[in-house]
Amino acid sequence: MPPRVHPAAGFDDALVARVLELALAPGVRVFGICGLQGSGKSTLAAQVAALARSRDLRVAVLSLDDLYFGRRERLRLARRVHPLLATRGPPGTHDVALGCDTLDALRAGAPVALPRFDKLADTRLPPSRWRRVGAVDLVLFEGWFLCTPPQDDAALRKPINAVERDEDVDGTWRRYCNDALARDYPALWSRIERLLFLQPPGFEVVPEWRWQQEQAMQAARRGSRGMGRAGVERFIALFERVSRQALRTLPGIADRTLRLDAQRRPLGG
Repeated sequence: MPPRVHPAAGFDDALVARVLELALAPGVRVFGICGLQGSGKSTLAAQVAALARSRDLRVAVLSLDDLYFGRRERLRLARRVHPLLATRGPPGTHDVALGCDTLDALRAGAPVALPRFDKLADTRLPPSRWRRVGAVDLVLFEGWFLCTPPQDDAALRKPINAVERDEDVDGTWRRYCNDALARDYPALWSRIERLLFLQPPGFEVVPEWRWQQEQAMQAARRGSRGMGRAGVERFIALFERVSRQALRTLPGIADRTLRLDAQRRPLGG
């Protein structure tokens, strides 16, 4: 049996139409779609964008993942602060200023190039390969921890998994990520006028979802090396702390929460 890839199918047409209706509410130019790794947020954003374009609306899609620092920049950060910062993903590994500038240009209707990150190559594509867009009617901004608040200091003291226990013994890495979440990211979140949160049943489904996503990426790029199952599970451990914080807080922050089951099927509206 071939490996199950992520996602096997997109979301229901009726759901996509309801999300587009939310995104087109008065006063909304930037609509955020937040969901933990592998939840289908990129798939949903693509479906909503396709439906909007079928209605002659001009749409741009920006991913938080496309704002990652390149490998060279992260290695400098790893040498200066903590080795775990060489790995993309957690707060502190994004070019927040680039995200703010890009969203501001899109909101103003100015021409802008949309950043792109190649996950299999683990680096940002050169600007010459970024897609240029003009004025748009709607911006869909998707990411795995959009609008997630930082934790308090007391919550950082105890390691949450083996990676934190063994590789962040004094808490330097998790404090740096949390400080970045408090200091840098609110400026980016402030550009989002409305937020949808795709809520999984729990963090325990995320490693399987991310593994399916990895298989899909590798299948689409035959001959390219990605992560194996063990690599994905270690990678996910770096996201666990902020993912659990998102699960605790975003249902009370998002304008709309869509609960998903373990197969990513929506539960209710």
